[in-house]
Amino acid sequence: MYSDTFSHLPDPAMQPEFYADVTVKRAMAWVFDIVLIAVITLPIALITIVGLFFIPMIWIAVGFVYRWATISGKSATLGMRLMSIELRDGFGNRLDPGQALLHTLGYTVSVSMFPVQLVSVVLMMLSERGQGLTDLVLGTVMLNRRA
Repeated sequence: MYSDTFSHLPDPAMQPEFYADVTVKRAMAWVFDIVLIAVITLPIALITIVGLFFIPMIWIAVGFVYRWATISGKSATLGMRLMSIELRDGFGNRLDPGQALLHTLGYTVSVSMFPVQLVSVVLMMLSERGQGLTDLVLGTVMLNRRA
């Protein structure tokens, strides 16, 4: 069943260039995106004194909207684009807005609970396609962007 789910994607054994260094690039893209979300969140929180008390909620909201908007637009956040990687569904297509919403929701849940996040990171490092927990559930994969 697993092989049928990803039969439309490049085979990691036959076309390893699609998966080369994707886990490292994904981590670097994540750092870039976190910094960008912080840069967006801070001014919003500083608009009022009350905003400072809600930084975690503002951070989550800004991060969610940012990830959903960028992934639904070009199947990659700005950090992912900088690292030349993109998300694809099990058929090799870019994620549509609904899939992007589900992927963003899965990501948000996983980073909200450390054990789930840890499992996801370990899966990215050990699975042949470098997929995290959300990727495995949704049938998505991170690939090096085609030239």
